[in-house]
Amino acid sequence: MSGDLSEAVSAAQGGDEDAFRFLYRSLQPGLLRYLTALVGADAEDVASEAWLQISRDLPSFTGGEFRAWAVTIARNRAMDHLRRLRRRPAFPVPVQALVHLASDADTAEGASETIGTETALALIATLPPREAEAVLLRAVVGLDAGSAGRVLGRRAGAVRTAAHRGLRRLATLLEREDSVAVDAVPSPRTGNGPALRASHTEPADG
Repeated sequence: MSGDLSEAVSAAQGGDEDAFRFLYRSLQPGLLRYLTALVGADAEDVASEAWLQISRDLPSFTGGEFRAWAVTIARNRAMDHLRRLRRRPAFPVPVQALVHLASDADTAEGASETIGTETALALIATLPPREAEAVLLRAVVGLDAGSAGRVLGRRAGAVRTAAHRGLRRLATLLEREDSVAVDAVPSPRTGNGPALRASHTEPADG
């Protein structure tokens, strides 16, 4: 895929419209989910702004990780958008964002297989923003830790740690959800189970 992208970038820089469409189709799905996590319902507008800049600046792209370069542009547009709106980013992440987890997701390997859409939205919202964004860049956009670190202006190790902690939190919260579901099953003897808890305490950083 990396080789295909590199070839498409070179062709697009030479004016090949089909190559540019290939770049768009390859990056847009993950980019849109990532932007949805940052700006919510305004993601498509921000993505459009990002692609306008990408197309304008593409001739000056001199190499490196094109995906990371494009995501950096999109993130900058998202941050500009949030500053204009003077509000903090939310993380309404679709369940698809957790389907293809990065290699350091060993502690939450089962999460992507069992998590439901509503549960995903609720659980991802509990993550600290740094962890949520690290998980998104690695799991949704498909960046390695080094590229994600360049996007965020952080060290690769810090991004890897943040993603790992985020996935551990999700795994812990999923276990609690499963435990609550089991406890809520009506007793065969009485027919009444305990009331569901309304909220969960966020686990502390390990």
